[in-house]
Amino acid sequence: MSTMAGGTSAPGTPVDSDPAVLRTRAELADGRDIFYYDRVPAATAQGPKRGLPDPRPLPRTDSRSELRHDPMLDEWVIVASHRQNRTYLPPADECPLCPSQQGRHSEIPDPDYEVAVFQNQFPSLSGGPEGARAAEPLPEHPGLFERAPGVGRCEVVCFTSDHDSSFADLSESQAATVLAAWTDRTADLQARADVAQVFCFENRGREIGVTLAHPHGQIYAYPYTTPRTARVLRSLRAHRERTGGNLFDDVLAAERADGARIVLAGEHWTAFVPAAAHWPYEVHLYPNRRVPDLTALNAAERAEFPGLYLDLLRRFDRLFATPAPYIAGWHQAPTDMPDRAEYALHLELFTIRRADDKLKFLAGSESGMGAFANDIAPEGAAERLRQAGV
Repeated sequence: MSTMAGGTSAPGTPVDSDPAVLRTRAELADGRDIFYYDRVPAATAQGPKRGLPDPRPLPRTDSRSELRHDPMLDEWVIVASHRQNRTYLPPADECPLCPSQQGRHSEIPDPDYEVAVFQNQFPSLSGGPEGARAAEPLPEHPGLFERAPGVGRCEVVCFTSDHDSSFADLSESQAATVLAAWTDRTADLQARADVAQVFCFENRGREIGVTLAHPHGQIYAYPYTTPRTARVLRSLRAHRERTGGNLFDDVLAAERADGARIVLAGEHWTAFVPAAAHWPYEVHLYPNRRVPDLTALNAAERAEFPGLYLDLLRRFDRLFATPAPYIAGWHQAPTDMPDRAEYALHLELFTIRRADDKLKFLAGSESGMGAFANDIAPEGAAERLRQAGV
């Protein structure tokens, strides 16, 4: 790792998953980390110097959040009231994710970048002593109304310096650099004592609730296993006890054998609409070889991913008259899962748009009871996505 204090400009060091990508670490004015990821010819291992000083007069960050346990659902809720003041839809010339240029200082001190990752200035998870977990309640709040420090970490991933671009506009090389950044940050965050699960994700589109238009995603490093993953783990154990098989493997094999909901199939990856899709257009992308997280992908799997994923995103953009708002996220094994090899890394991508002028809103049944109803048959969605590739 290349470590710099005070923003001293320096070249980076290769990341483990992709030696052709250099990582350079620096600090923002308030002490937050920023990492630059640059792709360079592997033979030279020479990249641009990164980490110019951040001249902004920012106070040291002290954003504390709290976890509160819901005894009815047995799950944790994050309370982060300081996020009420976060930046909301600024004009393009005041975008905090664009490079710093011509005297305008942003969250990225350098005048250009390929991929940049930094600690969120308005994080949902950030407070309390590092090393504490949600399983360790604050002593003054025992019993039913259990509370715990909102430890963990939230980071912002800028996919490109081009404000008017999107992930779907990236080249395969650029997408591979983003994959290297996701993998590198996953490895670092999973090693922290206060992190139980790492979630790399992207929200795109104002309809989704995006507050910054610049193409970017986020990484949440939770101090607990998320409710959705906990449910999946229960299903995984039950399936193993009932059949002796692995639920992830069996679902993927069944989808590949059926074929009706397959959207894309490569040598190392398969993309399909799940048989009981919750959302109008929803695709799950699995490596054909079960691995627990991004760090376990091999070179061939990493090489094939960018082309398939970009193809998938571009199909989503061709579904409607305007680009589809979507959520895309990597589901990875919790760090403290007893047998992490049983979990299957996969990416889930879905849009809330069901027609050119119609969105799927989570109304009474979905929001109130978690009982989903889908307006589009999964087989029909898969067929439309296949057709969108031509």
